[in-house]
Amino acid sequence: MKTKTKKLLSLLLCLALLFASGSVCAFAGTGSGEITRVSCVMNGDSRTQRGFCWYTAEKSDSIVRIFENGVDVSASLSFTDAANEEWGGLYLHKVTVSGLKPGTAYTYLVGDGTNWGAEGKFKTDGGDALSFLCVADVQASSPENFEEAAKVLDAAFETNSDPDFVVNLGDFTNDSTNEEWDAYFSAFERHNTAATLVPVAGNHDGLGVWHWFDKMFALDTSESVQTLNGVNYSFDYANAHFAVLNTNDVLSISQTQLNWLKNDMNATDADWKIVFMHKSPYSLGKDGKWPDALYLTEALSAVLDECAVDLVMSGHDHMYLRTKALKANRIAESGEGTRYVLAGTAGTKRYEIRDFSAGTYMNTDFIDSLTVQKSGYGNYWNGADYQSTDPENVGGCFSSVRIDGGTLRLDAYILSDETGSLKNIDSMTLEKETGKNTASFDGDNTTGDLDYALDVVPSFVHLAYYTVTDWLMTTLRNLPKIIMSVLKTGTF
Repeated sequence: MKTKTKKLLSLLLCLALLFASGSVCAFAGTGSGEITRVSCVMNGDSRTQRGFCWYTAEKSDSIVRIFENGVDVSASLSFTDAANEEWGGLYLHKVTVSGLKPGTAYTYLVGDGTNWGAEGKFKTDGGDALSFLCVADVQASSPENFEEAAKVLDAAFETNSDPDFVVNLGDFTNDSTNEEWDAYFSAFERHNTAATLVPVAGNHDGLGVWHWFDKMFALDTSESVQTLNGVNYSFDYANAHFAVLNTNDVLSISQTQLNWLKNDMNATDADWKIVFMHKSPYSLGKDGKWPDALYLTEALSAVLDECAVDLVMSGHDHMYLRTKALKANRIAESGEGTRYVLAGTAGTKRYEIRDFSAGTYMNTDFIDSLTVQKSGYGNYWNGADYQSTDPENVGGCFSSVRIDGGTLRLDAYILSDETGSLKNIDSMTLEKETGKNTASFDGDNTTGDLDYALDVVPSFVHLAYYTVTDWLMTTLRNLPKIIMSVLKTGTF
């Protein structure tokens, strides 16, 4: 009789747990146990691991539950509590989950065992093809502007309802305050819980707001050269290798991080090599004229060339620009170079072209596609005139990328501010023979604190030398053109 009673109680308990998994979200958002800022990010092996982060108002347990086809499989997984600490007056929770099955769709809940956040979902790598969505520069301050940017990602999910991951190229907020991060996570909750997030540190997320970026996401920092103002990391997915850079590192990029990138790219035999970062090496916008961004064309492009990187996607300058294949900072006539995509802005702050940048800070022959928004109308590149206009080009921008074997397809869209219509502003297809890349590095790619500290001064020296010998000379040589442009347009 006792045995039957125990079995009955066990059955009732199991039913209660299953019921809780379907209705547990009713506890979220009530009282001091509210679960906020929920995200699932790429962390380590994309086939078997993910990083989860969330916040609570009071100190509590950090619990993650993972479900496969509605069944709780948490007992078969490993959980590493990466952080449970106070940050910014709230409590930060980070948990890394490992032991996941490749090529599997999961749902999850995070919380303290009683209170739970919104249910999320993700899928692990396990196929031959992949797709991802990409946005940049939400950079909002008000809840209204965060919501406007979130509508752009709504439109992105309409073009691809089941991406493998979503990339945010940085500047999540404008001032990196608690209020702004709350507004961001509130507006983007439906997206951050719909797929794995790949976050990139922007200057508004890192410079002068130390550690905030690292505290917002449960990233793998084991190979990051530092975490003060951002995180650099990498991962594989299908037949592609992705490196995420931190362009706040010594104001642009340190020699240490460049060495990390070189080793990282040389350690993979993946067919496609792709880099995500915030600051763009090529731009006609307001930030394209400063040494920190232009230094990337000097120092970073050499590493990208050496490692045969196929695609670089960046933000920072709030316009859409795609280059032709470039190598050694020249057009690669063979087409076997790196394409650079400045991915526009999902937000409401857009930058116009600086006329004086054309032919000075950037060679316009490099441009293959350009869409810029200015004073209520959109500029676009028609092959000769970068001041051609099209009012349909005014709105938030996103990109969708698909890779299948030896084919990579990128499509960029603008969601019209005025009409809400979606316009495909750019398309690019790359083809390559697969199975040709080989790995040439298998050493330790971590950086000690002392090693990084010793490299800071040389990194500053490199940037300063470039600033004086190249950037300053270019600026002085073109000063009359710059002054005339500023007087004409009123912008610098």
